[in-house]
Amino acid sequence: MRVIGICRFSYPAIGGFKRMHESVTEREAYLYDPERMDLRFRHFEALTLPSIAKQLDPRFTFLVLVGESLPRPYLDRLRDITADVPQIRIVAKEPMKHRLAMQLAIQEELGDDTTDSIQFRLDDDDAVGVGFVRAVRRMARNSAPLRKSWPNMAFEFRSGYTVRLSPEGIAARPVQTQFWACGLAVLFRPGAQKTVMNYAHHKLHEKMPTLIEPTWPMYIRAVHDDNDSGAGARHGELQPLDAKTRQEFQKRFNVDEDHVKALFSAPVAPRDTA
Repeated sequence: MRVIGICRFSYPAIGGFKRMHESVTEREAYLYDPERMDLRFRHFEALTLPSIAKQLDPRFTFLVLVGESLPRPYLDRLRDITADVPQIRIVAKEPMKHRLAMQLAIQEELGDDTTDSIQFRLDDDDAVGVGFVRAVRRMARNSAPLRKSWPNMAFEFRSGYTVRLSPEGIAARPVQTQFWACGLAVLFRPGAQKTVMNYAHHKLHEKMPTLIEPTWPMYIRAVHDDNDSGAGARHGELQPLDAKTRQEFQKRFNVDEDHVKALFSAPVAPRDTA
């Protein structure tokens, strides 16, 4: 059984953002602005990358979708910080609708596989628990008798955290949510024509049976000024981590508050276009 995750990293999609632009050139200028890219890298290095790097079950692939136009300094930086994580594969695509680009990336990774696949999507400023891959494999295994006649099944984790990162560290709030993308995975049969990107994550339960785990904290969803969706902002005031939660973030997500402080205290690096 394959497990494949996908994340878009400042991919200049045609559509797919609430912030609209008149042309691909305008979108690329917005996406590749040095201050914005610095913010995305800081979140990726603080949350997404450490949580993927320390998965307890290493049998998975994590695709990072970028644009073919991503400036070389940013591409080199992305390659450098992911080089020690063999599960990560950077995939470059020309501008197209973001769902199509992500579908193609997943289908290309699957190739002619004749086994089931579990697929998940993650934003570049979110994290999953280090037990995520192991947990979805276990849920797939335990639900096998139940889903014999179903082509798909979704697995959802409803417990997690909303966070805001800053030079002062991490402010967080525990949340119970419904069908957030960072808490979901979908099982597909061999040869399936669709991928996790063919479904709106908040409507998955309308399309297929869903197995829900409500208690394990399994995701971190960041909020910041560059959020496209604004998800999480309505869940109340965020509080600085206490000693217990700080330890939980380290153990459960491989997210270290001292590392966050260091990343967010560093000055914005000027863009080198050479």
